Order: sequence, then C-alpha cells, then structure tokens
Amino acid sequence: MQLGQLMIIGFEGTKASDELLSFIRDEGIGGVILFKRNYESARQLKNLISELQEAGEGKLFVSIDHEGGRVMRLNKPFTHFGAAARVAEQGAQAVYEVGFAMAKELSDVGINLDFAPVLDVATNIFNTVIGDRSYGGDPAIAAELAIQMMKGLMDGGVIACGKHFPGHGDTDIDSHLALPVLPHTKRRLDICELVPFKAAIAAGVPMMMTAHILIPSLDANWPASISRCIVHELLRRDLGFEGVIITDDLRMKGISNFLSIPDAACRAIEAGHDMIMICRDLDLEKQVLDHLKKVSDDGKLIDLEKRFKRIDDLKARVHVT
Repeated sequence: MQLGQLMIIGFEGTKASDELLSFIRDEGIGGVILFKRNYESARQLKNLISELQEAGEGKLFVSIDHEGGRVMRLNKPFTHFGAAARVAEQGAQAVYEVGFAMAKELSDVGINLDFAPVLDVATNIFNTVIGDRSYGGDPAIAAELAIQMMKGLMDGGVIACGKHFPGHGDTDIDSHLALPVLPHTKRRLDICELVPFKAAIAAGVPMMMTAHILIPSLDANWPASISRCIVHELLRRDLGFEGVIITDDLRMKGISNFLSIPDAACRAIEAGHDMIMICRDLDLEKQVLDHLKKVSDDGKLIDLEKRFKRIDDLKARVHVT
C-alpha cells in the first residue's frame, strides 16, 4: 500500500492539471478536498470528480466542508442550508432532514465525504471560528443534534466526519491564524467538551478530525493535532474510537507556526492519525509525501497496515466511483 493513501489534498482551479492527475495516479493518493475555487457548475463538478476518480482508480475520498451557514463551498443549484445553530432551533428531525438532503446533493455529483458535523460545544460568545457552526452551548443537546446530522449524511450516502477533537468551542483564537490554548481541567473537558465526541463515537461516527489547539491538562507540549497523548491515548485508547482519524489542514497557522508542514505531517501520523490533510499547493504536498517516505524508510512510522485497513474499510462503506 502506498503512503499517498494517508493524504487528502486540495488543488487550484476548476480543472485537474496533468500534474495533479499524475500525482494522484502514481502515488496512490487517498483523497481530495474541494473548495469554491474548484466549482463552476454542477455539471463541471461532476466531470471534474469523474476525472479525479479515474486517476484514483475509483477509490478516492472526495471530500468537502459542507456544514450549512457560512461554511458552504457550493453555490446554486446546491441548496444553501442554514447554520447549525439556526437549524437546531427547529429540532432533531429538521437537523436529520438537512443532513440527508445535503448528502443527496453531494453524492449526486460524486462527493462521498463531508467534514461535518461540528461536535464543538459553543460555550464562548467571543469564539468567531466556531460560533453558530455548533449545535449549541449545552453539551447534551449539541451531541444529540450533531448525531442527527451525522445520521442524515450517512443515510444519504455520504461519510460523516466529526470535528474538531477534543473541542474547539471555548477558544477565543482562530486556529487558522494562531494556536489557541484551552486551559480547562480534564474534569471540565469530560463534562463539557468531550460529551458530543463520546456520544458520536457511541453512535458510530466513522471519521474524526482533530483540532490545532493546545490543552495543557492533556499535553503541555504538543497541540492536539500532533499529540500522541490526545490522539492515540485519549481518542483511540480511552474513548475507544475505531474509525479513521484525520488532521485539519496542516497549512493552518495554528500548526504551521509551530512546525514545518512536512515535520507536522510526520508528527501527526506518529501521534496516531490515519490521514493528514493539506488543502492546497501541489509542490508542498509532494514535499510532505517525500518526507513521509523518508521517515517511513527510517522505521519511524509504525502500524501503517492498521491505518491502511481503516482507510480501506471506510472507503468500502460508500460507493466512491
């Protein structure tokens, strides 16, 4: 199995370059992520995805951030659904129906993975990066409604990915711009931030995304996205999550100000992630893969077969071609 399976990559433009297609084909890249910059029309998007899947032998994760509200990458004819906080006001059934409708529109063009639902608890009114993307400030309610979104997406044929573990809802710094620090005790995390993640795991969420945040009570030295204490020991061992674990974009300043992106990618895999995500810059993506290969050759990446199996098993749950 090629190390490219550990990567989800982004790219520029509404057409796939020969260089991109060759990279996907030759290195066995695991998936792609789409943004507004890749979208012109539903027909164009469907053709683009078909071309990408051909290069990926029909086995790519084709992913997107499609939450509703301000996090929507696709314009008309795709439905613009309200933010999680607004839909939450209509109750659990409405949340499920939004997830199902989203999935039907996404799967129709070939998108098979949505980085949703948001499992963060909105406890900080000054949090601009999460805010109304959360299903609320009550952990139990946020958990219940996020699970309905997850079920709607999955029933509609799209893989759901809970985010941003272990909880980005009470930060006051945007991890796109800098590294947030969450000073809470482990007890506070257990009764608030971790509640929706535990519930989602119990409900069968198949993928989880980590956050670029520092939580000294869990790991005083390393942000969550490169912390073995948080990824392997807490999420995998203590909470019993058996699905695929992926980083948020490693180009975000919350992590790229901390380590070089190639080093962060390797640290993330060593910490227990199955996949890493880089949302643009093909040259950088190639550098990261070269670094992964070198570190793997040096024997520093362990349990790769387990990671490949988790990825394969998840891909087998959806029709990706």
